[in-house]
Amino acid sequence: MVDNNKFLDFISHFLLILGALVVMFPLYVTWVASTHSTAEISQNYPMPLSWGGHAWKNYSVALLGGVADSGANISPTYPMLLTSFISALAIAFGKITISVLSAFAIVFFRFPGRNIAFFLIFVTLMLPVEVRISPTYEVVANLGMINTYPGLIIPLIASATATLLYRQFFLTLPKELSEAAKVDGASALRFFKDIVL
Repeated sequence: MVDNNKFLDFISHFLLILGALVVMFPLYVTWVASTHSTAEISQNYPMPLSWGGHAWKNYSVALLGGVADSGANISPTYPMLLTSFISALAIAFGKITISVLSAFAIVFFRFPGRNIAFFLIFVTLMLPVEVRISPTYEVVANLGMINTYPGLIIPLIASATATLLYRQFFLTLPKELSEAAKVDGASALRFFKDIVL
């Protein structure tokens, strides 16, 4: 039986809140520092912990580019943010699509070597990213996809982890669903779309 001790609850919550504040403090200092000019930050000691008056100028220079108050020429970051957004959406959509289709084929289709195919997909998890960087770059360069969205997206679409997770889920589905769909005349794609997906 667990005792409900108010004092221990108070102490544990106090420690959790204190830990959260300790973790969030550097983030707060960074955020406040972004609203001050370079001169204010370098001349004031200790650094001010209140909101500064240069937030709009600093953020507009960071996003749109321009000359910072330190005299440095800043490149705009919005094209980089847009590239990251488009790449992330396309990679996520591509990973889900390819992984769910390959797992569906491995689980529901009977073909020779399907376990070997899954093993070959699964074995790629043992290759760290560092091993794949050079060959991936060489392939992308040879295909002329440097500085293009396909060059960023296509090498990152395949995912053995997602295929494994979908496969494990599909194995929990009763085989009777597949048999009932075949008896009712549903094609494999209809079964995939209406029941599995």
